[in-house]
Amino acid sequence: MPQLNLLSDQSDAGFLRGVKGFIFDCDGVLIDSYLANTAYYNIFRTRFGLAPMSPEEEMYTHTQNVFDSLRRIVPPEQYEAAMAYRKDVDYRSILPFVRREPGVRRLLSWLKRAGFLLGVNTNRTDTTGLVFEAVDLLGFFDPVMTAGVAPRPKPDPAGMLAILDAWGLTAAEVAFVGDSGVDEETATNSGVPFWAYKNLDLRADLHVPDFGTLLRALGRAWPEIAEDAQGA
Repeated sequence: MPQLNLLSDQSDAGFLRGVKGFIFDCDGVLIDSYLANTAYYNIFRTRFGLAPMSPEEEMYTHTQNVFDSLRRIVPPEQYEAAMAYRKDVDYRSILPFVRREPGVRRLLSWLKRAGFLLGVNTNRTDTTGLVFEAVDLLGFFDPVMTAGVAPRPKPDPAGMLAILDAWGLTAAEVAFVGDSGVDEETATNSGVPFWAYKNLDLRADLHVPDFGTLLRALGRAWPEIAEDAQGA
């Protein structure tokens, strides 16, 4: 795929015709979970008598897996205790802070109806199903590669390669939609074209400003099914 700039309603959408599957990051892409992640990890800070996370720590935990996040925000001697404490934290108390990204369900409905393969590659672990249920995104994705399922978390390419293998597609036939440096590195490591979502600071084949713009571009690339998007 050629190097592309910011997707807009004036963009030539012909390049989309080569895409057969979409792999999405979760946090910051499918869902707006910054406040939820901050609330979750501050539970651990409180548990071990620490002040709330700094802005830098909030951003780190928003993009990293739970194992590295806890290593970052609690003292080394408390890490094992923090991992054990995870079992006592009811993540359902965090779900009210989670929001579905605007336009994402409409986009996913169109993509699924049009026959695209949809998957997820996330550094979440055992909370992914709870989150998808809370924001009504269950049933769209197969497979869902989490840090608890993939052999190694992002930016290792293992999860991405497992999805390609499950689909029987090459890296060039899919796009990975992510929003962080970890996602950019994951795409590079796996050879999958990277579409940066709402983050112009990343190196990407395409920059997607919002899901409405992407859906309209898909409609231009497949005008025969554009009408379906109106009811998605």
